[in-house]
Amino acid sequence: MASAVKDSRPGYGQLLRTPGAWTFLLPGFLARQPFAMLTISIVLLVEHTTGSYGTAGTVSATTGVAMALFAPQSGKLADRFGQRAVLLPGVLVHVAGIAALITLALSHAPLWALLAVAVPTGASTPQVGPMVRARWAARLSGSPLLPTAAAFESVTDEFTFVVGPVLATALCTGVHPAAGLIAEAALTLAGGLLFASQRRSQPPVRGHREDAPRVSALSVPGVRVLIVAFLGIGAVFGGMQVTLTAFTQDIGRPGINGVLYGIFAAGNMLAGIACGAIAWKTGPRRRLLVAYGLLALATVPLWAITAVPLLAANGLVIGLCIAPALITGYTLVESLVPAGARTEAFTWLTGAVALGQAAAATSAGRLADAYAPSSGFLVPLAGTALAAAVLLALRSRLLPRGASRVVTPSAAPAEEAAERGVGHRTAATVD
Repeated sequence: MASAVKDSRPGYGQLLRTPGAWTFLLPGFLARQPFAMLTISIVLLVEHTTGSYGTAGTVSATTGVAMALFAPQSGKLADRFGQRAVLLPGVLVHVAGIAALITLALSHAPLWALLAVAVPTGASTPQVGPMVRARWAARLSGSPLLPTAAAFESVTDEFTFVVGPVLATALCTGVHPAAGLIAEAALTLAGGLLFASQRRSQPPVRGHREDAPRVSALSVPGVRVLIVAFLGIGAVFGGMQVTLTAFTQDIGRPGINGVLYGIFAAGNMLAGIACGAIAWKTGPRRRLLVAYGLLALATVPLWAITAVPLLAANGLVIGLCIAPALITGYTLVESLVPAGARTEAFTWLTGAVALGQAAAATSAGRLADAYAPSSGFLVPLAGTALAAAVLLALRSRLLPRGASRVVTPSAAPAEEAAERGVGHRTAATVD
């Protein structure tokens, strides 16, 4: 498969002509849509039944944290036993959890009961996005189309997070407060079962034999560095969501909150599309360092901006910087992590974004309450600055497997070749 596309210029048309791709892309898109509907649907339902945004936020945050903490374990099991073996029971547990949560909320159950159900509901959320990425990685290993696939998945994720909350809000406010969660459960069940049925595109199951070494993605130093980077990206999402809401309410224009966040999301989507269309000549590690440095710099003016047009422009720039960082981070996984641990690696990164988002939303909300509404914008700045410092200090850990971590002038060409994925399966010679 890789040889068929190796000499072609990477592009979306070539990517989507990959044999068998549509068999997992369409059900994968259907199954990942609920991921963006879950937390907002919980907030709207619980707020309706309790009259408290605080209670709704607590239940929603509990679901998100459980999702972030248990997602890597789901990925590890998928690598060991196969995606289908993990997805089928996960879908059923998740749908049962949603049904229980709806029943308890409408019955005005106490908070502890809602939290008790929120944990398994979040923990069993199907990690379809990482599973789709793992299928791309298995099909395109060593191909220049792999960064294009990473870009395509980033755009798909962003589109999901634009459409999902809008759909959930419309259902909860226009049909019934529980309609958003009902739709989420229905899509999870239908999409998850369809995706699980696509056995031919499933990555080969590795590491499940007793005599085979079991490698955890978390044991790879580069994955741990990427987790820190993705926590910082999550801080941008969480900080932007909460602080934009507080800022627009403070200036008496709450209606433009969706517009401002939409501009931010549009920048992310546009950059993701561009990243997939460009035939890069520099390695992903270098691109990640540059993109992340630009992202940290782009968050600096946020807290001082008072004019809405300038805030919209700054949000657009931040969105343009996020997509390259996300895409190159996911692209690096293919060269850093053995094939038998890639789904786990992808779920660690996805979980890191969710965890960073939850922590940032809480921190930004407290800052906005205690100080000025715009003070919450310090959270994205702090998160990306700290993560950029870690990336810069530990950048040698992002070299592909088998590449030397000692860089000398004579070794620079070898390092650059390794970053591009050329000969990354053999050791690079260092003088």
